[in-house]
Amino acid sequence: MSAHWLGTVATRAGLKGAERLSFAAGMTNSNAWRHALNVLDVDAQVLASLVARHFRLPTVRWDEVSPQSQRLVPEKLVRQYQIMPLRDNDRHIVVATSDPTNYELEQAVSFAAGRQVLLEIAPPTDIERSISENYASTDAAVETLLRGIDSSVGEITVLQDTGPEAVAARELEATPVVKLTNLIIQEAIAQRASDVHIEPAPAGGVVRFRVDGVLRQFMALPAAAMTRVISRIKIISRIDIADRLRPHDGRARVLVNGRPFDLRTSTIPVRDTEKAVLRILDPNRSIRLADLELPDIEAARFRQLLSYRDGIVLVTGPTGSGKTTTLYGALREVNTGNVNISTVEDPIEYELPGIAQIQVETKRGVTFGSALRALLRQDPDIILVGEVRDHDTARMALQASMTGHLVFSTLHTNDAVGVVPRLVELGLDRAAIASSLRGAVGQRLIRRVCTCAVPVQGDLTSNEKRLAETYGQKPAVRAAGCARCGETGYRGRIPVLEVLVNTPHLQELITRDASVQELQKAAIVGGMRPMLRVALDRAASGETTLEEIERVLGENTGTDAHEETPAAVATSAAEEQLHVLVVDDDEETRIVARAVLQQHAYVVDEATNGEIAIRQLEGGRCSLILLDLDMPVMDGRATLRRLKSSPATAGIPVIVLTGSDDPSDEIDAMEAGAEDYLRKPIDPARFIARVRATLRRAGTA
Repeated sequence: MSAHWLGTVATRAGLKGAERLSFAAGMTNSNAWRHALNVLDVDAQVLASLVARHFRLPTVRWDEVSPQSQRLVPEKLVRQYQIMPLRDNDRHIVVATSDPTNYELEQAVSFAAGRQVLLEIAPPTDIERSISENYASTDAAVETLLRGIDSSVGEITVLQDTGPEAVAARELEATPVVKLTNLIIQEAIAQRASDVHIEPAPAGGVVRFRVDGVLRQFMALPAAAMTRVISRIKIISRIDIADRLRPHDGRARVLVNGRPFDLRTSTIPVRDTEKAVLRILDPNRSIRLADLELPDIEAARFRQLLSYRDGIVLVTGPTGSGKTTTLYGALREVNTGNVNISTVEDPIEYELPGIAQIQVETKRGVTFGSALRALLRQDPDIILVGEVRDHDTARMALQASMTGHLVFSTLHTNDAVGVVPRLVELGLDRAAIASSLRGAVGQRLIRRVCTCAVPVQGDLTSNEKRLAETYGQKPAVRAAGCARCGETGYRGRIPVLEVLVNTPHLQELITRDASVQELQKAAIVGGMRPMLRVALDRAASGETTLEEIERVLGENTGTDAHEETPAAVATSAAEEQLHVLVVDDDEETRIVARAVLQQHAYVVDEATNGEIAIRQLEGGRCSLILLDLDMPVMDGRATLRRLKSSPATAGIPVIVLTGSDDPSDEIDAMEAGAEDYLRKPIDPARFIARVRATLRRAGTA
């Protein structure tokens, strides 16, 4: 047994039975209170009053609890120390506790809230009840994020059985988590996204959509919300949510607004959490070769390759360049009903009627190689192999092409000619490659300008002049930006491709180990137009811009690709720093705020009103917003409502920094979603403490 401060309080108060009090070593505070109440036979409120008098502290008046104070202290600390935030002002935060001797809790709360801690006493049962009432749902972070977002989130029905994992994850069926996940999936489909990336960020997490091949930020997420959304996605994709230490792949079919969509889910462990990527596929999408809008010359040469009865045709390019879509269009072109077509894929992206499609299942022994061996016994006329990844698959595909089958596949190389050295690297014989290769297609996707594009007339911008000199061609149109294209200036993508058709001369060069440069020259002599030439023709016709061509096909010249330039190092360092946006029409306040923030290594941007701030936030990095209330054009109140009602900015923490002395302004700001409220003038020490506390609560290291 050991001494306990509750025993001292009871003895000095002269309570009957105090001499019988004894406390086991290591007894928790709640158990010590329970034991003291049983032995002393007193009411909990009486003992709380005696404890308060002993330590010269007030007792709690629960009718004075301020809801906004709870946002200053993370729920983790509230539960860890069994405390309850009651009210606060610029300098202090009042906290209910049943253990006034725990100085560690004062330090932790002061660090989190950026204020000096004042304690009030209440029995543990009262504090536990208040925590239960105010933090009843573990979805608090998600509900806070969703509050104010006018998303009109509809139902998304999972069209496949979620399996036994659903029983162990019932908490992830909670309405806020489902609603937030549904919002992300719905918006991704509405914005025509091909992929959704949910990944850690300096201030918790971020959701980004890949639209037309370019990532756009959709919304910021608190760390707790990000973890739960990823777990929800793993549940519907039939992935084990308990295993966070290994990469996983899964799939699901969902019904959105009456239309089915397939989700291909991939998760990987990163730092202390996970990153998830969802590929969104429309199973009812029917693409034919004519729908791909191939240039006439390249379309004719590609159809020439499809006319062969045997051999191998390869489509090359990096991930996301549309290789599989092109091959699917080719299969629909040749699927006349008179031929037997089979595919081996990982994954099967679209279901093709009248075609036998095999899904690779490595765990079950179904690999590209084994599936191909089985297919050859079924006498197919045309075979599609999803990807040539290794020697076994390459050997089987080549063998199939030499025994009377036409084989289509994809390969990761930079251009059409690159298939030859790549196949050699995979262990194939040059003579066999020369005789079996019918042709190769190198492909990229470039963004098409939106209808808001404007013709280039008059003087060129400095960048347009540079590009015109680089490519020897003047731009025809200039990307503008409108609501339809998300202010990007582009909507949709079109292919640029080069089509190599094997000729006797090329066969000879391949057999005698000619260089890539020799092969390239021979391919061009044989009629192949390089991708860059095709892309420039598209720019000349006004379908795209030179800027887009440089983004997709441009090369980094003058610098070793493995060497970081000083500018790149500086950019990388800046990205590691936290970005703060100061929104205030008062220049003196902006100067002081910038000086203090930069002194503590923050990157600072400025705006003089809400409209400018919202424009600056589009596509930019921001970890925290300091927002004045009284500004021209769009004041802080309207700006705060806009910020918290948009998924893209709802997760960015906001500190209201104002000269207003009206108490109702603070209440309104906190209820509107502000994370903190600070009055002018700026006191540097207090100001930076509050900034740090807000960023810590947001999950920033």
